[in-house]
Amino acid sequence: MKKESLKGYRRRAPLVVTFCSLIAVVCLGSVGCARMKGYSNESLFSDEVNSVYLQMFENQSFRRGLEYELTDALAKRIEAETPYKIISSRNRADTLMTGQLVSIGESVLTTERETGRALEKEVELQALVSWKNLKTGEMMLDNVSVNASATYSEWQNQGFRYASTLAANNLAQKIVELMEKQW
Repeated sequence: MKKESLKGYRRRAPLVVTFCSLIAVVCLGSVGCARMKGYSNESLFSDEVNSVYLQMFENQSFRRGLEYELTDALAKRIEAETPYKIISSRNRADTLMTGQLVSIGESVLTTERETGRALEKEVELQALVSWKNLKTGEMMLDNVSVNASATYSEWQNQGFRYASTLAANNLAQKIVELMEKQW
């Protein structure tokens, strides 16, 4: 009789372990992930917007010309990385993006010991960006401050123009990231 009950136990043991494991996974999964929505295939950008009128950025600094590079870089990034289209007519656009370069700074990062000459410099751009939904009047971004920088070295035949172009591209990337929906 002992042999028979031992065989029955051996048959039921894997089922009991499997059942208990399943109960534990369900309990832990429902408690641990109660607030999470999980992964989603939903777009990071609003479905209510189809087009953007990008107004030329203003420049409040003494260095001229960089507002053109920033506006161009931003237009290219919006077209490439978002579902939105850049529209040339403000009357046909869903939204309006405006901004201004508040400051364009340059600082020395490293110097040569003997001569004190700069080995590496940094260009930093700061901009204020606004994005308005023209259909509803809602401010999607309201004078948000965005900073970006890039480094250069004259020893590597790089100059301020090179670094300012990189910084404008970095700034455009950060502005596009701000256009994503909050989650």
